[in-house]
Amino acid sequence: MSYFPSMPVDSHLSDVFQRFPDNAGTLMIFMEGVLRAEGEFTIGERETIAAYVSGLNACRFCYGSHKVYSEIFGQPRGLIDALLTDLDNADLDDKMRPVLRYVQKLNALPSQLTQADADAVFDAGWTEKALYEAVQVCAAFNMMNRIVEGVGVSFDYDQNDEIRSELRNRRQHSYLDFGRRLGVIAPEDESLSM
Repeated sequence: MSYFPSMPVDSHLSDVFQRFPDNAGTLMIFMEGVLRAEGEFTIGERETIAAYVSGLNACRFCYGSHKVYSEIFGQPRGLIDALLTDLDNADLDDKMRPVLRYVQKLNALPSQLTQADADAVFDAGWTEKALYEAVQVCAAFNMMNRIVEGVGVSFDYDQNDEIRSELRNRRQHSYLDFGRRLGVIAPEDESLSM
């Protein structure tokens, strides 16, 4: 339930951005770069990190939507739930496990990260650029989770089969297109193409 009387009771992130458009376009450009630009991680892996962090933060909106996107972009159905239940035994590529351990610690106890945590990621075969990408996804979703929870976005993708199905049928998602649909990014701004 929204904490803001001017927003719908069952509010969605789009309601927030339409009500408060300042900086929403900039945020969508940033999210496009973090989650959709070419990188060391696949889009599905970045969506897995996003959903995992959102699950750790108990942000139902971001968890539900990014769980669907992780599946759309190639991750097995049920993976995110399994990661939150038992990271060590979830059916996950072993190369990703130290990355998720790193973001788990970054999410909860950032000042306690050590070189050993980073080395575990490097030892799994990831580069410094990859670790930085994982840090960006974790940080972006700490911010997004707090925006969503702070204004009381209550839309729950896990409880809405019709919307989850719509997301799956769309088979792609661009934050730039989302921003353009909401009117927070100008439709003619071609300089934003990634």
